[in-house]
Amino acid sequence: MSREPRIERLTPWLVGALLVLALNSAYLAAFPAASVTYYSQVALHAILGLALVVATAGWALIRRPCLGRFSATALGVGFLAGALGVAVLWFGATRPYRSLLAAHVVTAAATVLLVAIAVIRNLRGRSRGQLAWAFGAGLTIVAISAVGALLATLTRDARLRETFAIRNPQTPPASMDHEGAGVKGPFFPSSADTSTGGIVPSDFFLSSRSCERCHKDIYDQWNASAHHFSSFNNQWYRKSIEYMQDVVGTRPSRWCAGCHDHAMLFSGVFDRPVKEQIDTPEAQAGLGCMSCHAITKVRSTMGQGDFEIEYPSLHGLASSEQPALRALHDKLLELSPRPHREAFLKPFHREQLPDFCSACHKVHLDVPVNGYRWIRGFNDYDNWQASGVSGEGARSFYYPPAPMKCLDCHMPLVPSTDPAARNGRVRSHRFIAANTALPYVNGDDEQLKGTQDFLRSGQVSVDVFALVRGAAGAQEAGAGPRGEPQLSSTFAVGEESASFGAARSVLEAPGEVVAPLDGVDAVVRRGESVRVDVVVRTRNVGHFFPGGTVDAFDVWVELEAVDDKGQVLLHSGFVEDGGRGPVDPSAHLYRSLMLDERGNPIDKRNAWATRSVAYVRLIPPGAADTVHYRLRVPESAGDRITLRARVNHRKFSWWNTQWSFAGVRDPRDPQPAVGPGYDDGQWVFTGDTSRASGKRKGIPTLPITVMAEAEATVRVGAAPSRAEDPAATPALRGRWNDYGIGLLLQGDLKGAEAAFLRVTQLDPKYADGWVNVARARIQEGNMTGAEQVLRRALPLDPALAKTHFFLGTALKALGRYDEALGHFREAGARYPRDRVVRNQLGRVLFLQRKYSEAVVEFQKVLEVDPEDLQAHYNLMLAHQGLGNDEAADRERQLYERFKADESAQAITGRYRQLHPFDNSERQAVHEHGDFRPQAPREAAPRGAVSAAPASHVMPSSPSGGER
Repeated sequence: MSREPRIERLTPWLVGALLVLALNSAYLAAFPAASVTYYSQVALHAILGLALVVATAGWALIRRPCLGRFSATALGVGFLAGALGVAVLWFGATRPYRSLLAAHVVTAAATVLLVAIAVIRNLRGRSRGQLAWAFGAGLTIVAISAVGALLATLTRDARLRETFAIRNPQTPPASMDHEGAGVKGPFFPSSADTSTGGIVPSDFFLSSRSCERCHKDIYDQWNASAHHFSSFNNQWYRKSIEYMQDVVGTRPSRWCAGCHDHAMLFSGVFDRPVKEQIDTPEAQAGLGCMSCHAITKVRSTMGQGDFEIEYPSLHGLASSEQPALRALHDKLLELSPRPHREAFLKPFHREQLPDFCSACHKVHLDVPVNGYRWIRGFNDYDNWQASGVSGEGARSFYYPPAPMKCLDCHMPLVPSTDPAARNGRVRSHRFIAANTALPYVNGDDEQLKGTQDFLRSGQVSVDVFALVRGAAGAQEAGAGPRGEPQLSSTFAVGEESASFGAARSVLEAPGEVVAPLDGVDAVVRRGESVRVDVVVRTRNVGHFFPGGTVDAFDVWVELEAVDDKGQVLLHSGFVEDGGRGPVDPSAHLYRSLMLDERGNPIDKRNAWATRSVAYVRLIPPGAADTVHYRLRVPESAGDRITLRARVNHRKFSWWNTQWSFAGVRDPRDPQPAVGPGYDDGQWVFTGDTSRASGKRKGIPTLPITVMAEAEATVRVGAAPSRAEDPAATPALRGRWNDYGIGLLLQGDLKGAEAAFLRVTQLDPKYADGWVNVARARIQEGNMTGAEQVLRRALPLDPALAKTHFFLGTALKALGRYDEALGHFREAGARYPRDRVVRNQLGRVLFLQRKYSEAVVEFQKVLEVDPEDLQAHYNLMLAHQGLGNDEAADRERQLYERFKADESAQAITGRYRQLHPFDNSERQAVHEHGDFRPQAPREAAPRGAVSAAPASHVMPSSPSGGER
């Protein structure tokens, strides 16, 4: 038999193989999945493609004399597609080589089309035998498959967004028993779960090094991050969990493990006390790559680890101990990275990242954890969502140029050669924030520098702004905002509240304000006592400052007044022991001071024992805090006094660090009074530190970072006849506005109104100035006065949503419901996810007895936050109005679950008597003086019980001290 007929018989097989390869390509395009089946098809595609190129090359060499121009063109395009395919096989199809893949796809599709035309031309005029019918059927199938694959590809992103969208339930669970997988779930009381509802092998969470093979840059970044050191490789966390398990057992501590200890929790070993397994790989793993990237579902933004993790089918291949299998896995992923990318980078990772992060950066405690009731723990999500930083809050004081998400600050773009890099950059996985303690004890200078640089990069500012004469000292709180129930919380409340968290009001006439100190001739007289006002402003912070577990930090304002003789006239916020010890107990501290049921401070990260809060002081995003100091100018003062202010940050408080590394029970108290809700025991800091987590084994002296600093100088002498006002500038307007914001949020309504009126004098066309005057008047109850200034603001910026909101608020209080409704709807149209706007809309509809419409608005609030207290309260009333007794009862239960326990404030009484500085800090408006040990003792600020500077911190001593 001659070679020619045999080659002729090969032609249909080559065409058929091409059609099969085309069908395989359509499948790969339409159904990408990180599965064995799919990657088997990827391997088949490569093998079949290579075989087809080789066979066609042999066929073409023999048939070359018989080939027409068109067939030769088809072959040429086909060989180009094959060459590009070989290049893809060599280089892969990762992001740097996407253009190579695209060229291969285009030329391969052109090859199929040209071959089809060539075959049809060859068959034209011949009898249609079985081969012709087979070719026609195959071509039809390929065409239909190609169209289907194209449609599937075009709609895939939308389908993935719909499948993985994070949506809140309309109604939250009535108790923690129904959160996550429920009380019978293997990980309860954490809400975290797996896709199967069962355990996952721990090696899944220990395999971050397998990711390093392709993503070395990202792995190295993560390796230094706080996520990596979230578990028992973190001595502060380790000590708190060991203590928790000693006091209340292992089951409640799963609540922590859902966001800290995935290798232990999901493998089922967390019920064994951690002390018994502290050196296991699981206990030292932290949160690895899979802790975030294997999450396939986030059920809500209620936090608590409310997510599901899925064990991927290819994990065994990726982490195999056989080098050949690992290499095969990596090559297949390199050839088709899309399924891998879709498996580990869900739409919510890119488009709903703050909602995703809320799963662990927002928590609450309840009976299974604290044996008490529902109470909000730390919460970095809600105040971001409700603020101008998110672009979803209608009532913010300030807005960034564009809305910002978590990654804009904590995962900035950095240069990288990683395969996932876009334009040579990836999102940093160092997760830089405020944790200077971990890199310090780990000896990681690069991570420490990055963290300190971040803290110093304009996150907050400080301004020594004013001298005030004639102002009152510490003032007791007046009434809180009327008609707004308070959430049960250990954290601050910001723009998610109608009052913006200003729960107290003080109605005292403002003193004489001399400001700004660097712009006027400010003079004090010897023998005089004046108030110095310092303004701290959040600038690049997207949540409360500070954020996170604010019961354990040292973040404070320091002010020092030094005259030109070198005399220190005032020093508030000093650090004892030459900067190594506790912070001045009379300093202005940003923290949550929580108490257990016997009034002991929560200082061991034992949040589960919290029963009451002495005070919470944090600054909302895009807001300010005004801090007051009492400066007494002695007769011996020089001619000039320099005032220096700093905002200082130490990741963990001195006492907590001492306790975490060396805290042991005082041997003189062998049977301490300890229970699930209290600890009256004594501690000494003499424990063995040789096995502490981290490279540094002694008790570390943590670095103190100066986040912001400023100074101003005042003259000492006779006051000028008249201080000239500085020229009006946007910067000056902003400083007065910040000053007023700080006064407003602490409830000094008259002082705030005076500051905001000064803003309107500096710039009458600045609508926010008039709006802020109205804020103060509304909080005071002066609705008519508020309406007057809001009517002045409206023409200046008719689209300003906050003007419409506050005008609606004033009109509602005046009983003009239809007008109020119009303005609330105007604000809601611009900011449909502002919960307070929606709540006010619903409230007006309720007052108009439009109960069904009111219910719709309150349900929109719950789509944003299912735990919104105001919405549940008003839904209870609206359902009562509709006669829906069952629904009303359900809302009543939820309202009572989330509402604060006012009686718990009785716990603070004795503590405040024993700790006058903390009692002073609790007051709406208070002052700080000079309480240095060597300074002459002076009376405590008004509102303090005693002048003795007592504090709950343990004094330093050679042995570490004792309390």
